[in-house]
Amino acid sequence: MTAPAQAPVRDAEAAGRRVEDILDRLAATGDRAVCEAAEDLVRTVMDFYGAGLARVLELAGQQGPRAVEGLLGDDLVSGMLVLHDLHPEDLAARIARALGRLPGGPVELAGFDADTGVLRLRAAASSGGCGCSGGASAGDDAGRRAVEDALACFAAEVTRVELEAAGPGEPVLLQIGPRPGAVGAS
Repeated sequence: MTAPAQAPVRDAEAAGRRVEDILDRLAATGDRAVCEAAEDLVRTVMDFYGAGLARVLELAGQQGPRAVEGLLGDDLVSGMLVLHDLHPEDLAARIARALGRLPGGPVELAGFDADTGVLRLRAAASSGGCGCSGGASAGDDAGRRAVEDALACFAAEVTRVELEAAGPGEPVLLQIGPRPGAVGAS
């Protein structure tokens, strides 16, 4: 009996989950030789695709920075480069790239714990000067999910995202009053 055909996997995280599921199903059969052969097959395919991706990156680099930038900005390609440990940008640059792609307002990095994989973010100060924040708030599950989705392709090292509220002393609303000495000022 053959397994039903599935739609092609379009992101590295989903592909990884699917491979693990297949390997788990094989392990459940109890046939150790089959499990070892399947794991060897996965390693061989990963090595093959990793070598191909390294070559693609090399050839793109010969074409110039725009070609490489196009690859690094693509979710699927970037996810594969991270998976194969080939992404030329360091973790901080990849996090910044992911955060820069977020809709709904800027966020700023509050900290990253490499030991736990926890990334702390807060809504960036509004550039308009009104004190309003269009970014995600600490209790915003949709905002957290958007950040996690953006990071999945670019920074697999991030295992959890914590969104912080504005810190103490940061104004919620800019208060504008009459300037000193103006008519009607008390």
